[in-house]
Order: sequence, then structure tokens, then C-alpha cells
Amino acid sequence: MTTFALPFPPTLAYPQPPPLRRLRGALAACAAGIRRAPRMELRIDVQHPQEAIEAELDALHRRLHGADDALQRCTVLPFPFPDLLFRHREADGEHYVYVEDAARGRLAGYTVFNRLIEVDRLTDRHMRSPHSRYASAYQGRGIATAVYEWGLDTGFCLLSGARQSTGAHALWQALGRRHPLGYVAIRDKRLHYLGTEVASPLREDLNTRLILRGKGWSLERMHALGLLHADAAAANQALRRRA
Repeated sequence: MTTFALPFPPTLAYPQPPPLRRLRGALAACAAGIRRAPRMELRIDVQHPQEAIEAELDALHRRLHGADDALQRCTVLPFPFPDLLFRHREADGEHYVYVEDAARGRLAGYTVFNRLIEVDRLTDRHMRSPHSRYASAYQGRGIATAVYEWGLDTGFCLLSGARQSTGAHALWQALGRRHPLGYVAIRDKRLHYLGTEVASPLREDLNTRLILRGKGWSLERMHALGLLHADAAAANQALRRRA
């Protein structure tokens, strides 16, 4: 399949708050989730102007519908959104999911499952770092969540970026209520498992990331295959005891 490179670096997704009529239920569900799960936070300091996102999506849609119509060469994925088309392609081990609103002639958004230059070859075979952008009219509908679920069901484990937006952080927390979520530290191109809670100094370290385990991946299997290493866990426990 012909490679079709993006003209810009992908960034994290920005789901918006739900409509007011659903706000009370969403807040209640969020509070319940906080009571059930340990606190999972990273550096939340990313902001992108929505106008810039909309402009990028318009430009990308025109390019994808150019003379060779790259979107038509993509595989259409079955997703429970009847008004949208989810088109998938793979290039050099990276997976691109473009979400198109064909009736309105626009790109609703996209998610790219990037390979990781920070890890070794063995880890790179099974890990991807998802980055997304969605137009404001399509945020809050669970579209990005469904695409990330597709990646996890495909068998990939997902690794967060060094920084997150508020929306991306909320998305990872929501996924963490349905999929195993933990912390890892990247050291010497290897992932060192830290557990489901980390001490504040480690949480602020740019090498500390969130990891979502995909379908079929247990901690035991990942340790056995050399995808996770445990030698950083003791340091994390010592820091937590001192905190």
C-alpha cells in the first residue's frame, strides 16, 4: 500500500465535556470512578487552539481526497457510528484511523498509533503511542475512545506521551476503568514497571508514562517476554514510603 505521510506531527486528543443535560450523570460516574480506582495522573499541560485543529483537519481532508484519493484505498472499519466512516491504513508499522463525515464532506478527526523511538525493537513490536485530533463538533461522542478500544482489541499495548491535555488525561482514565492501567518508566530503551500508583517525584519525571495493556497481555506475560522489567519498582516503593 502506498505510504501517505501526514504533513504535520500528530498530537493528543481533546474530548470536550458532555452536554449540560448529561453533566450531572457524568459527574456522578466520574466521582464513583475516582472512589473505585487509584489516582492516575501525569503532567497535564498541553493546549492546542481549536481553530488550528479545525484548519489542519480541513487541509488533511483536501489532501486525502486529492487526485489519487488516498481515503478510498483505506480499509473501512466497522464502528457503531452510522453517520461516520472509519478508514484505516498501515504504513511502516504505524496505524492511521481517519474518521470522515462523508455526508458533510469533512474530516471529523483522526488517530495515529505511532511507533516509539524511545524503546528497543522487541518492545516496539507490541507498543504504540496514540495521538489524536478531532473537530469540536465531534468531541464528547466517544469517537476517540472507540478508536483507542480498537487499538487495544487489536492486541497493542498503548503508551502515553510525556505530557497530556486535560481531555487526553480524561480519556486515559476512562479507558483505565475497562483495561489494565499502570505506570512505567523508560530507562535505556526498556520499560520498567512501576505499579498502579507512583510517588510524586516519579510522576513528574518525563520518562514516566501511563500504559494500557491490550487484549491478551498480562503482567506475567509481559515480564516473561522481556517487555517489562521490575528493577524500578523497588525505588518507587521507597519513594512512596518517604512521601
